[in-house]
Amino acid sequence: MTTPPGPSVRHLELRIPPLVVWLVFAGSMALLARFAPTAIRIPAAAYVAVLLAAVGAAIAVAGVRAFRCQRTTVNPLAPERASALVDSGVYRHTRNPMYLGMALALAGWGVFVGDLAALAGVPLFVAYIDRFQIVPEERALAKAFGPAFAVYVQTVSRWV
Repeated sequence: MTTPPGPSVRHLELRIPPLVVWLVFAGSMALLARFAPTAIRIPAAAYVAVLLAAVGAAIAVAGVRAFRCQRTTVNPLAPERASALVDSGVYRHTRNPMYLGMALALAGWGVFVGDLAALAGVPLFVAYIDRFQIVPEERALAKAFGPAFAVYVQTVSRWV
């Protein structure tokens, strides 16, 4: 497990809803493409963008549905309220399908705006979500579900 962050960074954990983070990154990517373009040409870019966004949305929705089926919270700002460890369905393949889906949709957006620099927003989004959302979520889940969560972490990767 990772070393807990210092107080200067920890105050950012679980503060901003991931959808808001996604919107900030998507908006920043669009602004970057508009005002500092580094155009890329991808054959059939619109189709690739829609495919990435659709696959991302499907994965994210599957994650939400799995939580709803287990009657546990989907509130990303309150992981301590989780009432069940969801490890079935899409959660057999990734511990974070909602965030994976958001990252894929963001990649689709980057392809759609057609800007190489804007695509840098995707790994930055992943890094932010990983550090300020997933790490504290996993701390809460480890506390709530103990050995069962430890086994889950060892068998299913964080992203893919």
